[in-house]
Amino acid sequence: MDTVGDFCTCIRNAVRAGKDKVDVPKSKLRESIAEKLKQYGYIRGYRTAEDGRQGLMRLYLKYDQKNCPKIQDIQRVSKPSRRFYTKVDDVPEIRSGYGLSILSTNQGILSHIEAKKQNVGGEILCQVW
Repeated sequence: MDTVGDFCTCIRNAVRAGKDKVDVPKSKLRESIAEKLKQYGYIRGYRTAEDGRQGLMRLYLKYDQKNCPKIQDIQRVSKPSRRFYTKVDDVPEIRSGYGLSILSTNQGILSHIEAKKQNVGGEILCQVW
């Protein structure tokens, strides 16, 4: 089961439908990715809640004054069938610097900007623009 892929799909579908919020199952990995999306201004925020099972995470999507979403697209890069690892020198720029890559490194979940500053590579989980 691809939890990050499901997470990206839920966000992509909610943005395309013009929703203000989306509920996804909670996990530490998804929460770390949501924190990076919040930190770089792609979502307004998120909340977690217990539901007696795994828990839920509600993401609040961000739109501009013209009601255009801040997340134009979110794509899963590394998949369970094909892992995509990169060295620090080979971390790709997304949309000429206007996008964001989220990596899983030995320092935790980092954006491509933070990974370059900390001089670490890792698995590219997803890309957002």
